[in-house]
Amino acid sequence: MNEVPATAAAAPVVVRLFLVDDHPLVRDGLRARLGAMPGLEIVGEAGSGAEALALVGPAQPHLVLMDVGMKDMNGIELAALLLQHQHQPAPHIVMLSMYDNPEYVQKALQVGARGYVLKDAPAAEIVAAIEAVSAGGTFLSPAVSKKLFRNQTPRPLLTPRESEILSALGRGESSKQIARDLGLSVRTVEAHRQSIKRRLGIEGQAELIKYAVEHARAFDGQG
Repeated sequence: MNEVPATAAAAPVVVRLFLVDDHPLVRDGLRARLGAMPGLEIVGEAGSGAEALALVGPAQPHLVLMDVGMKDMNGIELAALLLQHQHQPAPHIVMLSMYDNPEYVQKALQVGARGYVLKDAPAAEIVAAIEAVSAGGTFLSPAVSKKLFRNQTPRPLLTPRESEILSALGRGESSKQIARDLGLSVRTVEAHRQSIKRRLGIEGQAELIKYAVEHARAFDGQG
């Protein structure tokens, strides 16, 4: 009697990361810290915007972690170029910055960045940003989020996708319904829900649903 071969375990997903910063010491520190993370592979790095434009495409990263303030081109301009460029699929972008200026954060999110982390934040925040964005969500350093939304009640800045999901939650839709309607996986919808809670400073699911019901209309068409 022939034995049925055991089903091979699915290979773990490895996130391909590209580093962009014009300070070699910063890149060295990031490489040392992040290179030891399981499930993460650093596939390239660049010390300028021009170098990043030349190297990101061939490296095919899933995620680019980049500095905002560089000499030849700021990171927001570079993010816009990378996301509009010929790279398909486009990588996710996480900004790494010394600046918590809300204007920088808003511009970064508007061009399509999925995360914004301060350079003086604990290393765990960079790791959390990579994990959240890799799972399909977004991430802002808590210090950035607090400053950004201080004067934006009741409409904190959400991405267009987060606004859609918040509106759907306000209509009473489940994560499965939202995933089906928007063509997403349930896991991606759940990642967005976690991101929305983090942005709004909400703790539990019940509080999120309550907020969605009360405020979802304010987010229809945002972005």
